[in-house]
Amino acid sequence: MIKPVLECNGIAAGYVKGLNILQGIDLVVSKGEVVSIIGPNGAGKSTLLKAIMGLINVSAGRFYIEGIEKTNLPTHKIVNEGVGYVPQVANVFPSLTIEENLDMGAWSLTKNRKESIVKIFEDFPLLAERKKEKAGNLSGGQRQILALARALVTSPEILLLDEPSAGLSPIAIDDVFKTIKKINKNGVSILLVEQNAKRALKFSDRGYVLDQGRNAYQGKGTDLLDDPRVVDLYLGKL
Repeated sequence: MIKPVLECNGIAAGYVKGLNILQGIDLVVSKGEVVSIIGPNGAGKSTLLKAIMGLINVSAGRFYIEGIEKTNLPTHKIVNEGVGYVPQVANVFPSLTIEENLDMGAWSLTKNRKESIVKIFEDFPLLAERKKEKAGNLSGGQRQILALARALVTSPEILLLDEPSAGLSPIAIDDVFKTIKKINKNGVSILLVEQNAKRALKFSDRGYVLDQGRNAYQGKGTDLLDDPRVVDLYLGKL
């Protein structure tokens, strides 16, 4: 049996000691999958990604990467374990050039650092053409693609993406999702937090619906899309 790339068992976590936002989350991402997390505001979607990345403390439960427990490791060690992360906000350094942003993404690499950045420029020719420009000059969609590219510098097995479509135009959203699809086809598993529930579920192999820090529903993306209970929950009727 192939071990999941990521497995969460009963994860509880929050920002204040003794006050957990996550109330025991279970989740699995298998090799090559795109898995989405949807739910109402405050359900704990982004909090779960931060807990996995070591940005907040996991107070109960465990999570595993490739079958090995990695609960509460420091963030840089989680990155070294093959996990990439693109936060919703402040995901690029606007005062640095594109090339410098990628170099920042490669800081944890002890070898093949330059080769990794060259590979990114090969895969993202738009970034290569503008590598000496400051990231602050890019459009919102282009910044998001730079953030994705920077997360790929370390050759992760899985990418955790927090609201990649937030604040973008419809055309930019299309470009970002095409990029995510390409990344997935190249063998990187994707765990996607997304407010655009319809788009996320259509895009994903499977999905999880969170409500008040707990698993509410899970299943194939297309099945959840047509489930009236999921529609009700997402719209805040429950």
